[in-house]
Amino acid sequence: MDLYKAIHQLELERIRIEESIRHLEQVLELGHVRRGRGRRFMPEAERQLVSNRMREYWANRRQESREKKKAAREQVLVMAKSA
Repeated sequence: MDLYKAIHQLELERIRIEESIRHLEQVLELGHVRRGRGRRFMPEAERQLVSNRMREYWANRRQESREKKKAAREQVLVMAKSA
């Protein structure tokens, strides 16, 4: 009984190997292997929207950074005067 099971498993493996060989031969015929999904096209209008959104984002980040630095400087001055 175990021999029949072993034979069946080997036949299944042979089928898988033959399918893999067929697939690799097809890839060779095409001359290239497909990699990834490729680069997505972005229309000019959408690119401009993203650009504006990021410009606003970074402007806000710079403003927040300036405000934090200013507050830190003021706190240092207050601490220096009280010391």
